Amino acid sequence: MNPAHILVVDDEPDICTLVKDILEDEGYDVTTAQDAKSARDARRHRRPDLVLLDIWMPDSDGISLLKEWAEEDDVLMPVIMISGHGTIETAVEATRLGAWDYLEKPLSLSKLVLTVERALETDKLQKENISLLRRAQPVSEPIGKSKPMQSLREQIIKVALHDTCVLITGEAGSGKRVAAHYLHSNSARKSGPYVEINVATIARENSAMELFGYEKDDHVHFGRFEQANGGTLFFDEICDMDLEMQTKLLGALDSQTFTRVGGSLPVQVNVRIIAATHKNLEKEVQDGHFRDDLYYKLNVVPIHIAPLREHIQDIPDLINYYIGLYVDRDNLPYRSFTVAAQNRLRNHRWPGNVRELENLVQRLLILGTEEEISLDEVEFSLSKPHETIEAGLTPDIYDLPFKKAREIFERDYLKHRLHACGGNVTQLAKLTGMERTNLYRKMRALGIDIKETGS
Repeated sequence: MNPAHILVVDDEPDICTLVKDILEDEGYDVTTAQDAKSARDARRHRRPDLVLLDIWMPDSDGISLLKEWAEEDDVLMPVIMISGHGTIETAVEATRLGAWDYLEKPLSLSKLVLTVERALETDKLQKENISLLRRAQPVSEPIGKSKPMQSLREQIIKVALHDTCVLITGEAGSGKRVAAHYLHSNSARKSGPYVEINVATIARENSAMELFGYEKDDHVHFGRFEQANGGTLFFDEICDMDLEMQTKLLGALDSQTFTRVGGSLPVQVNVRIIAATHKNLEKEVQDGHFRDDLYYKLNVVPIHIAPLREHIQDIPDLINYYIGLYVDRDNLPYRSFTVAAQNRLRNHRWPGNVRELENLVQRLLILGTEEEISLDEVEFSLSKPHETIEAGLTPDIYDLPFKKAREIFERDYLKHRLHACGGNVTQLAKLTGMERTNLYRKMRALGIDIKETGS
């Protein structure tokens, strides 16, 4: 695990040297800059985890630099402002622009170290919370007491100890994303970032910028590789990556360096790669759709996840988990499955695997009124897996408040259309007639996973 990288920006060389020595003694990796131009160059060369930024500099001021970075970076690192001649107005403006804290000179070194520690820890927790909110299936580990699930957990924990590429295979909905996050959580990189990217949802023309970032004039946008530096980068549905991007990805994996789009200098990163696919990559290689050298690079340690029909004895544990999840998270009414209903679920083929089971549990909690979920309810739900509420199948919805009924319909409608277009948000925007930004905002508000059709 790499130490946190801190950029110290101050026009006084003595302060730069003092702060650098103190922070390096605390185990941090420190770079210094004495003006805005040097700070831009240092940030372009390597994205810092935290910045100590002086307000008064010879060529610009720290407030302007903070504003510039906030406008171009949607994942702004913590910035701690420092100044010997600041005012309340300056501190307020810095906070408004996203500064984490404001320290006055002369610096208290003990307070400085404590502030840095708290800023890095808070930033880490915020990123973890965002990651959890983005995942509609926040399972901490593969669930089940069956032999396939026990073997899967044991294999993941063993693989996690070795810092190699991992390829996870399994049918759609079987739990590949859960396995990837569980692997990260049990690795030496668990305190580092965990970044997901669903290849199928990225427009081909934007894929290089999404992965490697880009530079334009003095502006820098950090891609997923730099966001995952020191941690894990998970590629969901790696099979959907075009051959040109496969070549660029292979080069980045071989050297752990890449060049941003529009940039000229190499960027060095330390990232573990986990890739997942529901397709047979060996066949994709044979058919010329996937590079054989990239396949061998990713397939150092293969992990296969069994479909739900091969461990149906885990269905009661999965049911209980998802009931608890939606009761606690979405405040849905608690309902239990009758023995007959559970037996019917054990005899279903589950073409959509664990995700299909999760969606069924959520649907039955939303639409039912009785304390127990009957066999008839399960039969009806299994026979109409993709019907929307608008079709008039559930009169109970008319007894709900308008806001709740509309929310249920919107969630069901967007999840259905997302599934229909294979998780492609650009296509979903066209199908629904919604602008992409508004669509992302709506799906986040409804708790819909943008990677719905991924793993």
